[in-house]
Amino acid sequence: MVAPFLSCAVVLLARADQGQPLRGKHILFCLRGLTKVSPYGIISLMPTVRENIAYTFEHFMLVYRGTLLKVARAVAIIALIALALEVFVFNINFFTSSGYRTINLDDRIQLQRNDEGAFLLTDVDHTLEFSSLNTEVRNIRIDFNADQPAQNIAVKIQFTDSAHQTYFDTTEYTVGIPDASVSTVVDPSKFINLQTAGYVENLRIEVVGEDVSYPILLNGVSLNAHRPFAFNPLRFVAVFGLLLLGYAFRPKSAIYRIRIVENPRKSKAGIIFAVAIELALTTTFLFYGSNLVGVATSSYNYGAWNGTSLVNTFEVGGDNAQQYAMLAQAMAKGQLYLEEEPPQWLKDMEDPYDKGARDEAQKETGEPYLFDVAYHDGHYYVYFGVVPVLLFYLPFYLLTGANFPTAIGVLVMALLFILGATALLDRFARYHFRSVSLGVYLLLQIPLVFCCGIMYLVKFPTFYSLPIMCGLAFSVWGLYCWMRSRLAAHKCGWLFAGSLCMALVAGCRPQLLVLSLLAFPLFWRTYITERRLATRRGVVEFACLVAPYVLVAAGIMAYNYARFGSLTDFGANYNLTVNDMTKRGMNVGRLAPAFFTYFLQPPCMTGVFPFLQPAPFETTYMGQTIKEVTFGGILACLPILWVLAFTRRILGMRARQAETRTIFGIIVVLVVSGVLVALLDAELAGILQRYYADFSFMFLAAAVLLCFVVNESLAERAALHDLMLKLLLVLVGVSVAYSALLCLAPETGWYSDVYPWAYQGLLDAVVFWR
Repeated sequence: MVAPFLSCAVVLLARADQGQPLRGKHILFCLRGLTKVSPYGIISLMPTVRENIAYTFEHFMLVYRGTLLKVARAVAIIALIALALEVFVFNINFFTSSGYRTINLDDRIQLQRNDEGAFLLTDVDHTLEFSSLNTEVRNIRIDFNADQPAQNIAVKIQFTDSAHQTYFDTTEYTVGIPDASVSTVVDPSKFINLQTAGYVENLRIEVVGEDVSYPILLNGVSLNAHRPFAFNPLRFVAVFGLLLLGYAFRPKSAIYRIRIVENPRKSKAGIIFAVAIELALTTTFLFYGSNLVGVATSSYNYGAWNGTSLVNTFEVGGDNAQQYAMLAQAMAKGQLYLEEEPPQWLKDMEDPYDKGARDEAQKETGEPYLFDVAYHDGHYYVYFGVVPVLLFYLPFYLLTGANFPTAIGVLVMALLFILGATALLDRFARYHFRSVSLGVYLLLQIPLVFCCGIMYLVKFPTFYSLPIMCGLAFSVWGLYCWMRSRLAAHKCGWLFAGSLCMALVAGCRPQLLVLSLLAFPLFWRTYITERRLATRRGVVEFACLVAPYVLVAAGIMAYNYARFGSLTDFGANYNLTVNDMTKRGMNVGRLAPAFFTYFLQPPCMTGVFPFLQPAPFETTYMGQTIKEVTFGGILACLPILWVLAFTRRILGMRARQAETRTIFGIIVVLVVSGVLVALLDAELAGILQRYYADFSFMFLAAAVLLCFVVNESLAERAALHDLMLKLLLVLVGVSVAYSALLCLAPETGWYSDVYPWAYQGLLDAVVFWR
């Protein structure tokens, strides 16, 4: 009986919600859904489950049929456009090469053959030269045999033509033919288009590069080869998704007319749909970097599969990457230091934290040591936060006896972060801003989630990334619980849960504890200004707010004392890393280059996909700087943050919108905390790309709230609001594009470095005209 009543109610509410009149067919639908006529003509109020489902579907189609048909037509048109692009644009080489006259050069190759008839390129003989061709050359097909160990082969091509009587190369004023990257297993890479002037007389093909595995099997070489038609499903889906995204967020889209306060059902459905896609994309991207996942099956990372279990977990990254797993094993035996015994030479050293001295001692003895762990009193310790071990590694080890795959922990916390950040933003939008539309919400939620650095942590899902990811996930859920408590009838549960999440950050990534300062703008008015703290209920609530911090602090202090004899010593100073942390100290000279790198450094771009290159780094600091590859400062690379330049003026708008200063205080705390964390990271540890995740979320959250304020002020001014949407689309689009390219930029240790022949397939899918 419940479903028909709900169906009837939904129809009536939906018509009223859309401002549409109720007609007779809607009344008849409700009456028909509430009754059932038996074969004997008796009217019954007991429809079956099947009928209830039918009624529910019918009412849904009755209300939304027009909208669904419109959306279906748009999706179909977009799918056809994506299909047309895939067939006629991305396969342009198939059509242009169809009329070529192919010239096979196999009979002119002077190389030894193997038993199967393939030519052998060796470290001594790896050059092919063809003279007196006297023909037009549009492309070359270098057909490396696919039945050999996969590798990417750098090929240098030179030719003479009507404009060059000799082979030409790069000079002071010209750039010669760049080396071509050919994968032995990716067929499109074996075709190389040439831009010649007239007929080609001589042609030279040479295998170059230092990391070439010889011998190389070559099936043959041909000129003006016909390109096969290749439908790339991944490229089709990517283009289809991008076109759908552009259609959904176009300035005239209906999603900008759905206000999340006035249309809660539609807005929540839209948010859930968008988040589901984000979760799927994040998961797919993590498993794309298979060399770092630590999970193997019969068809995935099968080289590390044990051949018997359904799924096999294995170690990735070497001993240094197994610190958390080693700590879990030690804890299972009742100890806090790692089981591995440090070498005697390390125990005998006067200063074991001097890397140069350690390297010399290791060379003399030949005994290795564990890098990037804390060494104290003759034992190895893990100085990274202990919460991930208690959350993932120890339970997993006790249950299975195997090491927990770190990447899965990063993925779990990344998904929880996306859910928590979305819920937190939804809370702010619904209860502090009345005019936020679904379109504006999603337009700001996307950069908040994908531009804050978590995707870089997913790109490198190692134990370095896990504590940062845990800290971010706990932070957003802690803030969400705090926000829920402000309007809850029974606040204690939400306050305790929120503070517990925020306190656990200390056992993950202590830097992120600065987000706990948001408690001041969130609760100041309630407990101080309105003097709720002076009441008995207020005291109980305040105790629930503070108690988790006390409990977690006591646990962490006891953990520190048991290891190092100090309540506040986390062990970072005992780290066996690239510099002596015991003598690093604080130096103001490090701040300027760090501030420039983290915030102002422009991105370094090239004209070749994925365009981003590591940013150059120069400094006048006459001391040691800890620096890894970075790709630009957030204020220069994320245009959505440019709104921060107008913070003072926008906060003035907020002062005219609301009497309270909660949003004002939150924005100030976020910006100040972000700067503080970035500079502390540089002082205490260095300048690293993964550290961007420590503070980027704070600036993005502040920028999103500022955009909400502007949207609120311009909601009733159509022309200005439309201009704001168009500007916001550009800022968000560039910010998300930069973050996406950062995920695909080749780096040491990532998929592009470990499996370059497979990564070449991605490059060829994008650079389709090559």
